[in-house]
Amino acid sequence: MIKTVTFAMMHFAIAFTVTYFLTGSFLIGGLVAIVEPAVNTVAFYFHEKVWRKVETQNNFKQDSDGIMFA
Repeated sequence: MIKTVTFAMMHFAIAFTVTYFLTGSFLIGGLVAIVEPAVNTVAFYFHEKVWRKVETQNNFKQDSDGIMFA
């Protein structure tokens, strides 16, 4: 869980910093730092649903290294 929290903190910091340097606005930087990870979380959920469907339809298999083959 600590790894997840530190990754989230890093993600927020990067999103804020990049947006701040592009816009010069703390407000917009803060909004992007909050909204972008939330949108990514929802997108990841749907990506996983579609990916599972593709795996099931195509009978893909994964080896222990995570490499897919038919």
